[in-house]
Amino acid sequence: MVKVYKPGKVAIVLQGRQAGKKVVVIKQVDEGTKDRPYPHAVVAGIERYPRKVTRRMGQKKLAQRTKVKPFVKIVNYSHLFPTRYALELEGLKGIVSHDTFKEPTQREDAKKTIKKLFEERFVAGKNKWFFTQLRF
Repeated sequence: MVKVYKPGKVAIVLQGRQAGKKVVVIKQVDEGTKDRPYPHAVVAGIERYPRKVTRRMGQKKLAQRTKVKPFVKIVNYSHLFPTRYALELEGLKGIVSHDTFKEPTQREDAKKTIKKLFEERFVAGKNKWFFTQLRF
């Protein structure tokens, strides 16, 4: 089978709480593991997207509207829909792994660092499609 979900690939979640949200594949497991015997991927995505910003807005309002709320999750391949887009994730690779999901504090720390990386990328104007809602 062709490997579609490589690290950095942008996908859309089809099922569950985060359905319709865009995610970036951080790590893929094509064969599955003992506790998850199905092919799955560790993903980081955007739970709450940044809002529209105009030129007339001040710095304070701009800072509020450019905030991103991320999520980190392990998702079955059958619940992901690949897109043609990719994201460079130099900073994301070491942050999230299977061990991150064992302790809630590790997950919160991972979310904080992902939030910082996503917000920097959004403010820089890179990967604009990733930071827009699929439908609104």
